[in-house]
Amino acid sequence: MTHASVAAHGRARVVPAALVCAAAPAFFVAQVPWLGWLLLALGLGAALLIERGERPSRRTDRLRQPSLVRDLSLIAVGMLIVSVIPLAAELDNLAMLRFTLALGGAVLVPYLLSRFVFHDHAIRFPWRTGQRWGRLQWGWLVAVLVLGWLILPFYFLTSGVYLNWPVVDTPDLIARLFIGVGAVGIWDELFFICTVFALLRRHFPDALANVLQAVVFVSFLWELGYREWGPLLTIPFALLQGFIFLRTHSLAYVVTVHLLFDAVVFAVLVHAHNPGLLPIFLI
Repeated sequence: MTHASVAAHGRARVVPAALVCAAAPAFFVAQVPWLGWLLLALGLGAALLIERGERPSRRTDRLRQPSLVRDLSLIAVGMLIVSVIPLAAELDNLAMLRFTLALGGAVLVPYLLSRFVFHDHAIRFPWRTGQRWGRLQWGWLVAVLVLGWLILPFYFLTSGVYLNWPVVDTPDLIARLFIGVGAVGIWDELFFICTVFALLRRHFPDALANVLQAVVFVSFLWELGYREWGPLLTIPFALLQGFIFLRTHSLAYVVTVHLLFDAVVFAVLVHAHNPGLLPIFLI
């Protein structure tokens, strides 16, 4: 196979991955389920045709390489599970149970399929790396708090997107919001980084895999409530989380970054619904 044909082959493999990831905006932004199903079917079908169309020698090599069809199917399964529930933020018992089952299943089912059906370790959750965080890592944690304190109140209050979250005006509701925001933040890293990003990195350069996972990440956040000009914040955040994971290989660190960011989100939402209760912001 010539260099040109290898390059063309690699470019062709981007198409099914892009189709599968494009299902996320169909599900979570446009909220047109049939379009999401169609894009997933086209993406998986294209991946299957590409792998079946490989030359015999290439297919032999692929026996030792990860299957694009299998890995994209794991991403598709996770998105399908999430798409069965509305992602509007609600704090009643039924809504929290619904989120727990759907989001938990979106991480657990692909992991179990990868581990016990496909018999590989494509999905891992590297909580501890054995390395201490350096000054840069600690400095970024401080920067996240400062940037969140400066930017998030302006975004939530001037755009009105805080209204996408329920009013929290009692201790019980405030506690539920705190738990919900933190739990979803942890799940984001388990699914978008440790599942979607990790699977895509097995087939594509890190930068391309990061862009593709960001499409899925930002689409989910849109339906969750980060609308209006929210993507101007969520797109860089999603890309940065992928980049940070590449540099640290630490789930603990990216979760810490996300939880600090979400702590500010929580405080802003409480402040927005209860002016004067948390007089710590400039607006």
